[in-house]
Formats: sequence, structure tokens, C-alpha cells
Amino acid sequence: MNERHDDAIAKVPAVTALFWILKIIATTLGETGGDAVSMSMHLGYLVGTAIFAGVFVIAVFAQVRAKAFHPVIYWFTIIATTTVGTTLADFADRSLGIGYTGGSALLLTLLLGSLFVWYRSTGTVAVDSVSTPRAEGFYWLTIMFSQTLGTALGDFVAAGRTETPTGLGLGYDGGALVFGGALAVIAFFYFTTKVSRTALFWAAFILTRPLGAVLGDFLDKPIDHGGLALSRYAASAALLAAMAIGVFAFPQRAARKAH
Repeated sequence: MNERHDDAIAKVPAVTALFWILKIIATTLGETGGDAVSMSMHLGYLVGTAIFAGVFVIAVFAQVRAKAFHPVIYWFTIIATTTVGTTLADFADRSLGIGYTGGSALLLTLLLGSLFVWYRSTGTVAVDSVSTPRAEGFYWLTIMFSQTLGTALGDFVAAGRTETPTGLGLGYDGGALVFGGALAVIAFFYFTTKVSRTALFWAAFILTRPLGAVLGDFLDKPIDHGGLALSRYAASAALLAAMAIGVFAFPQRAARKAH
């Protein structure tokens, strides 16, 4: 019995190069897809959040009900978290008027609180331990907070000082360099040090979201705002197609369950 337990697998994918590529594509899709619903369809951030929150609940339910790791269900749930994160962050930052700084601070607090309670409840926040309903609940709640934080953080870095809300004004290309550089530093620590792999994973997971946010904004925002002014629908369709190719064309294995 013990041997079979040790050899069991978690319900999340192993962390490989493909995982990070799909994560960045999914977060970029979350930005363009969220903007397409809330802005291009003129539904607003609150209605957009309600729509994507419903999709998120359905996706998490399917993921928790699954008996094993299923790439389609997993990545559909990731996309659901990143789209609801986009509209929720925009609603908090703009509609509630707390700004990018206030929104980022609030969401960082919620994220750290989720990780703390998860650790206190299960003794670990390692992703390879995600094989029980309790761990999955914490995993997806933490991811949702990280996706929402990433949107606010990406907007804060890219937005100009004269925009509302105000930001650092680095632009989308500058934001991509900042977050891409931060991820490169994390990769350096991963390959050259013995820093906690769990801590590095969550740091990288969080930072891929603002990278996706600025990349998505770069694709669909107006040219006079530093974007390419591409159709949000076309950009989202192209990113969704890239996700489908990555999921169906390349095999993924489940992470080994923590011993």
C-alpha cells in the first residue's frame, strides 16, 4: 500500500518547459479574452467578472471531480482563472477606484494569506501535493489570486503617469522586459542554487501573469497607447489555437505526488 501511495501521481502537470510556455500563452489569452468581453462587447468589468467567475466555478468543479490529471480540463481551468483575474482586477482598480497600487497591495495580501492558510492546513504548498480536494481548493484559490494580482501589477508597471489609474509608465515593451528579466533571475536561481523549488515555482507562477498581461495589452491596445491595435477577438482566437496545439500535440505527464 505504501509503495503504491508513493508512486501515485498528482492532478496537476509536471513543471516542464512546456508548462511555462502554455502558462504564458494562457495568461496572454486571459488578458485579450477578458478585454474582449468587458470592453469590446461593452459588458463592463462587473458583468465580465460574473461571466468568467461562473466559468471558473464550473472548471474547478470539473477539475476536482476528475480522478486523474487531464490536460484539457487543467488548462481550461487555468484559462478560466486568468480571464476572471483580468476582469476582476480591472473592476477593483478602475471601477472601485482603489488604483493599481491599492489593488496590487490588496491582492498580494490575499495571495499570501491563501498560501499561509494552505500551508497551515496541509503542511506544504508544493504543487506535487495537489491530489486531494482540500489541496486542490487551496491550489485554485491561490492561482486565482495570483492571476488577479498579476493583471493589476502588469497594468501598474505599464500604465503612464497621466493615465487613470496612474502607473510607472514603462509601457508594454518595458513591462515585458521587467517581468521577463525577473523570470530570468528566477531561472538563474533555479539552475545555480538550492533555493526552495516550491518558493521559486510560486514566484515564477505569479510573475508569468503580469508578463502575459503586458503582452496581451501590447497586442490589442491602441497604437497611441503603445499597442499594436489588433482585434481582441482575432488575438484571442490565435492564442487559443496555440494553446490547443500545445495541449494536444505535445504529451504532458502528471507531477509525482509528494512523498
